[in-house]
Amino acid sequence: MIAPSYMNNGRLQALIEKSATVVVENQPGFWKFQFADSLVFVITDQSHNRMRMMTPVAEVETIPPDRWRVLMAANFDRALDARYCINDETLWSAFIHPLEQLNDGQFLSGLDQVVTLAKNYGTTFSSGGLIFGG
Repeated sequence: MIAPSYMNNGRLQALIEKSATVVVENQPGFWKFQFADSLVFVITDQSHNRMRMMTPVAEVETIPPDRWRVLMAANFDRALDARYCINDETLWSAFIHPLEQLNDGQFLSGLDQVVTLAKNYGTTFSSGGLIFGG
Protein backbone atom coordinates (compact mmCIF):
# COMPACT_ATOMS: atom_id res chain seq x y z
CA MET A 1 0.00 0.00 0.00
CA ILE A 2 1.27 3.48 -0.89
CA ALA A 3 1.14 5.98 1.96
CA PRO A 4 -0.94 9.07 1.17
CA SER A 5 1.02 12.20 0.40
CA TYR A 6 -0.27 15.14 2.41
CA MET A 7 0.07 18.73 1.26
CA ASN A 8 2.23 20.90 3.47
CA ASN A 9 4.10 24.19 3.15
CA GLY A 10 7.17 22.53 1.63
CA ARG A 11 5.22 20.79 -1.13
CA LEU A 12 3.16 23.92 -1.72
CA GLN A 13 6.32 25.99 -2.08
CA ALA A 14 7.65 23.60 -4.74
CA LEU A 15 4.37 23.86 -6.70
CA ILE A 16 4.41 27.65 -6.48
CA GLU A 17 8.04 27.88 -7.61
CA LYS A 18 7.25 25.60 -10.56
CA SER A 19 4.10 27.56 -11.55
CA ALA A 20 5.03 31.18 -10.86
CA THR A 21 6.50 33.58 -13.37
CA VAL A 22 8.17 35.46 -10.49
CA VAL A 23 8.01 34.76 -6.76
CA VAL A 24 7.80 38.17 -5.06
CA GLU A 25 7.65 36.98 -1.44
CA ASN A 26 8.31 33.57 0.03
CA GLN A 27 7.94 32.76 3.74
CA PRO A 28 6.61 29.64 5.44
CA GLY A 29 2.83 29.95 5.13
CA PHE A 30 2.82 33.04 2.89
CA TRP A 31 3.65 33.43 -0.78
CA LYS A 32 3.14 36.32 -3.18
CA PHE A 33 3.86 35.62 -6.83
CA GLN A 34 3.06 36.46 -10.44
CA PHE A 35 1.08 33.94 -12.46
CA ALA A 36 -0.43 34.69 -15.88
CA ASP A 37 -0.08 38.47 -15.38
CA SER A 38 -1.85 38.32 -11.99
CA LEU A 39 -0.49 38.88 -8.50
CA VAL A 40 -1.47 35.84 -6.45
CA PHE A 41 -1.29 35.38 -2.67
CA VAL A 42 -1.25 31.98 -0.95
CA ILE A 43 -1.66 31.81 2.81
CA THR A 44 -1.63 28.64 4.87
CA ASP A 45 -2.27 27.73 8.46
CA GLN A 46 -0.89 24.22 8.96
CA SER A 47 -2.10 24.00 12.57
CA HIS A 48 -5.71 24.55 11.41
CA ASN A 49 -5.32 22.66 8.10
CA ARG A 50 -6.28 25.62 5.87
CA MET A 51 -5.03 27.09 2.60
CA ARG A 52 -6.27 30.26 0.92
CA MET A 53 -5.25 31.43 -2.56
CA MET A 54 -6.43 34.78 -3.91
CA THR A 55 -5.88 37.60 -6.37
CA PRO A 56 -7.32 41.13 -6.22
CA VAL A 57 -10.09 41.95 -8.71
CA ALA A 58 -11.37 45.48 -7.99
CA GLU A 59 -11.78 48.10 -5.30
CA VAL A 60 -15.23 47.75 -3.71
CA GLU A 61 -16.06 51.44 -4.26
CA THR A 62 -15.71 50.98 -8.05
CA ILE A 63 -18.27 48.17 -8.30
CA PRO A 64 -21.59 49.31 -9.78
CA PRO A 65 -24.61 48.59 -7.53
CA ASP A 66 -26.26 46.31 -10.12
CA ARG A 67 -23.13 44.13 -10.33
CA TRP A 68 -23.49 42.63 -6.83
CA ARG A 69 -26.34 40.35 -7.91
CA VAL A 70 -24.25 39.18 -10.89
CA LEU A 71 -21.31 38.38 -8.59
CA MET A 72 -23.49 36.28 -6.27
CA ALA A 73 -25.06 34.44 -9.23
CA ALA A 74 -21.58 33.77 -10.64
CA ASN A 75 -20.53 32.25 -7.29
CA PHE A 76 -23.42 29.81 -7.69
CA ASP A 77 -22.93 28.58 -11.26
CA ARG A 78 -19.87 30.02 -13.04
CA ALA A 79 -17.15 30.44 -10.44
CA LEU A 80 -16.84 26.67 -9.82
CA ASP A 81 -14.17 26.17 -7.08
CA ALA A 82 -13.08 29.82 -6.94
CA ARG A 83 -15.31 32.54 -5.45
CA TYR A 84 -15.70 36.28 -5.45
CA CYS A 85 -15.32 37.66 -1.93
CA ILE A 86 -14.58 40.92 -0.14
CA ASN A 87 -11.90 41.82 2.35
CA ASP A 88 -10.48 45.20 3.31
CA GLU A 89 -12.50 47.11 0.68
CA THR A 90 -11.18 44.88 -2.12
CA LEU A 91 -13.06 42.36 -4.24
CA TRP A 92 -10.96 39.20 -4.49
CA SER A 93 -11.09 35.98 -6.43
CA ALA A 94 -10.30 33.22 -3.93
CA PHE A 95 -9.93 29.45 -3.60
CA ILE A 96 -10.04 28.00 -0.08
CA HIS A 97 -9.29 24.37 0.73
CA PRO A 98 -8.17 22.12 3.60
CA LEU A 99 -4.39 22.09 3.27
CA GLU A 100 -3.57 18.43 3.99
CA GLN A 101 -6.25 17.08 1.64
CA LEU A 102 -5.21 19.35 -1.24
CA ASN A 103 -3.45 17.52 -4.06
CA ASP A 104 -1.20 18.97 -6.73
CA GLY A 105 -3.90 18.89 -9.42
CA GLN A 106 -6.43 20.65 -7.18
CA PHE A 107 -3.91 23.36 -6.35
CA LEU A 108 -3.06 23.95 -10.02
CA SER A 109 -6.73 23.92 -11.00
CA GLY A 110 -7.55 26.34 -8.17
CA LEU A 111 -4.73 28.63 -9.29
CA ASP A 112 -6.02 28.69 -12.85
CA GLN A 113 -9.61 29.26 -11.68
CA VAL A 114 -8.66 32.13 -9.34
CA VAL A 115 -6.79 33.96 -12.10
CA THR A 116 -9.44 33.23 -14.75
CA LEU A 117 -12.28 34.38 -12.47
CA ALA A 118 -10.46 37.68 -11.84
CA LYS A 119 -9.80 38.18 -15.56
CA ASN A 120 -13.44 37.45 -16.44
CA TYR A 121 -14.79 40.04 -14.01
CA GLY A 122 -17.05 42.34 -16.03
CA THR A 123 -17.57 39.87 -18.89
CA THR A 124 -18.51 36.22 -18.30
CA PHE A 125 -17.77 36.18 -14.52
CA SER A 126 -16.58 32.60 -15.05
CA SER A 127 -13.59 30.72 -13.67
CA GLY A 128 -13.36 28.52 -16.75
CA GLY A 129 -15.23 26.90 -19.60
CA LEU A 130 -17.63 24.88 -17.47
CA ILE A 131 -20.87 26.26 -16.08
CA PHE A 132 -22.41 24.22 -13.28
CA GLY A 133 -25.66 22.65 -14.42
CA GLY A 134 -25.07 23.80 -18.01
